[in-house]
Amino acid sequence: MTNFSSLGLAEPLLRALETEGYTTPTPIQAKAIPLLMEGHDLLGIAQTGTGKTAAFALPILNRLLAEKRRPTPGTARVLVLAPTRELAAQIGESFQAYARFCRFSVAVVFGGVGYVPQTKAIRAGLDVLVATPGRLIDHLSDGVLKLHETTCVVLDEADHMLDLGFVVPIRKILAKLPKQRQSLFFSATMPKEIATLAGEMLKNPKEVAVAPVATTAERVNQQVYLVDAAAKRGLLVEMLEKPSFERTIVFTRTKRGADRVSKTLEAVGIQSAPIHGNKSQTQRQRALDDFKAGRIRVLVATDIAARGIDIDSVTHVINFELPEVPEQYVHRIGRTARAGASGAAIAFCDASERGLLRDIERVTRQQIPTIDKRGLLRDIERVTQIGRAHV
Repeated sequence: MTNFSSLGLAEPLLRALETEGYTTPTPIQAKAIPLLMEGHDLLGIAQTGTGKTAAFALPILNRLLAEKRRPTPGTARVLVLAPTRELAAQIGESFQAYARFCRFSVAVVFGGVGYVPQTKAIRAGLDVLVATPGRLIDHLSDGVLKLHETTCVVLDEADHMLDLGFVVPIRKILAKLPKQRQSLFFSATMPKEIATLAGEMLKNPKEVAVAPVATTAERVNQQVYLVDAAAKRGLLVEMLEKPSFERTIVFTRTKRGADRVSKTLEAVGIQSAPIHGNKSQTQRQRALDDFKAGRIRVLVATDIAARGIDIDSVTHVINFELPEVPEQYVHRIGRTARAGASGAAIAFCDASERGLLRDIERVTRQQIPTIDKRGLLRDIERVTQIGRAHV
């Protein structure tokens, strides 16, 4: 069996992995790390929860150790682009954890917070800069950051970048990077525009896939409830009152919908918090921290949070409303069944959403078991038990 020590990683990184309690690489780590250490560009097809952050962070840090140089002020040796603030923060935390026994400077840059600390960190020079595209463009435009010495670039969750309209900013950023560099590209799905962007960014890449494009996590038990729109809130409350729904993320289509659902839950004594783009970074972080710590059992989120939430032990994901983009379903239910655990994904589907359900089944190449009104009450008791096996 492959272990981290057999992959040729430097001793300080192995020590950090031991401290983190990691001994055996996940499939994407075992496949990607050797290729990246050989210097290849990489196209990775992987959902979150597969261990892909370590798959790119470890070989990048190994390379930085081997180069033995300090960054020039106002530059970054490595640039990692992420679509959301939450994902950028989590990637930054991972780099810091793996580099705990190395003397590397790591900074995370995103919107919604002050410029001054970010500017100060960049001006000092960075080994690793993790950023969302919008704020990074701001720092480039202000002349604070130069990318001419960046030797490695990572584009994470590229398909979500497309959803958020970041493809044009990304092309602007890539144009400022040296031609001679190592490029890494990760996406859970591969729509045509994303494949085109990958072709522009990568040179003779090696490809690593740990799941077919747009498939859903194998350990997620999926179920669709065919219900009237007016019955959704009552059904949600009835489910969440069951103790087996230990840690649940509820997805809505709109920010206002997330706020309304959270208020409904709070009114019946179910502790929850909404998380969406209208919330400040402080509010979003507090909600995530409360959810991680178990102070609240339910997080009500829009799709902007679908990929930024990397929390183990989520027992259930409930799609209160089906997403209009079918690929988002894959990312939503990927919040459960992480790190080898199992989990349950439940979707509420009213008459107006039947077309969305068909789109999801076509993209994920599966038929999701459905329950109509007659089987609804009989089945609630059974599905509430799904998720206990995650422990």
